[in-house]
Amino acid sequence: MVAKYFLFDTETTGNGEQDRIIQVGGILVHSKNEIEVFDELCSCDVPISIEAMAVHHITPQMIESKPSFLQTNFHAKLIEYNSLQNYLIAHNISFDTGMLQKEGFVNNYTIIDTLRCAKHLLPHEQSHALQYLRYSLGLYSGEQSECDTLNVTIKAHDAIGDVVVMKLLLSKLVQELRAKNSSSNPMEELARLTQTPVLIDMFKFGKYKGRKVAEIAKEDSGYLKWMKNNMELDEDLIYTLNYYNIN
Repeated sequence: MVAKYFLFDTETTGNGEQDRIIQVGGILVHSKNEIEVFDELCSCDVPISIEAMAVHHITPQMIESKPSFLQTNFHAKLIEYNSLQNYLIAHNISFDTGMLQKEGFVNNYTIIDTLRCAKHLLPHEQSHALQYLRYSLGLYSGEQSECDTLNVTIKAHDAIGDVVVMKLLLSKLVQELRAKNSSSNPMEELARLTQTPVLIDMFKFGKYKGRKVAEIAKEDSGYLKWMKNNMELDEDLIYTLNYYNIN
């Protein structure tokens, strides 16, 4: 059977343990000529934080009459195609799958994280946030054509808008892989990169911003040890500090 590719993004009531999904956007690719689009608001019992509203502009009034996440068309399709041969794709996917798990979802898809893959394939970008890459890679120039094809409207920090940008980013990542090795299966390689931690070359924040990690590991390992023990770091930076024996 031909693999399905399910790109998605969620907007939520906030970033805490108690927070839940209030909007989901998805693009389900069956084939080049068969694509389903999902753009659904959903109600929940958790209040939307002001901080979250300031980002995605979803208010309580907008979701009060909406179905729950489990009643959305997106959820039905998510369950229908939940198998290893199909791909579930998101930018910083651990956050979004964490939100799905709160709804009882148990993943069987092959996972692709476009954030992790971008870190591997585009290491010199100053940021790998989706909106940064939207502009630094010129993805925005292809948005209108993509939106016209899918019949969607794109907005920053809107679930379906972010999925459109992510679809364009995914195409860019596939191009990067094909340029490196035209014989490999790019989706399988992206899935492999998703499971491979990134060895970070250069600090992009803090007192040593712009300096190579290898240099600072020799010059000021004490600061890196403090950083590891006192700051909330992502798994790639933790992996990098462990690589340089910062304990």
